[in-house]
Amino acid sequence: MNTPNPQNTSVSLQAAPGPRRRRRRIGAWKVAGDLPSSFRYAAKGLIYGFSSQRNFRIHVITGAVVFGLGLWLGLSLERMAVLVLTVAAVLVLELLNTATEAVVDLAIGRQFHPLARIAKDCAAAAVLVAALASMLIALLLLLPPLLARLGL
Repeated sequence: MNTPNPQNTSVSLQAAPGPRRRRRRIGAWKVAGDLPSSFRYAAKGLIYGFSSQRNFRIHVITGAVVFGLGLWLGLSLERMAVLVLTVAAVLVLELLNTATEAVVDLAIGRQFHPLARIAKDCAAAAVLVAALASMLIALLLLLPPLLARLGL
């Protein structure tokens, strides 16, 4: 059974053969035909996130400051790796929050729906939890060597 897709008529839905009869998108794998295209799409997402999301920029700048401080304090590779993971987690969640907001807005337009509010609020809360945890981890890793460096 072919169902036209009003957004992209080149992609059709068909029932998959077999007992489950799942619907799959024919040609969906052709969106990024090669690896360089995939990287270009990802770069566009990063550029969009940086250029349109104030909080993403704040997290990037904060992460750069934390890395600079870690290098200045001579943190071990293991401690720097933990900082990288925590900053990366916050950035990833901020991008997922942006994607969630875009999809919800696309789905409901300018209408209000309580489930849309819940989706957006929970995505934002995930970023907040990660950012707070990241700050605590940074304090635990950076504060002792910083105090020692300052002679306190």
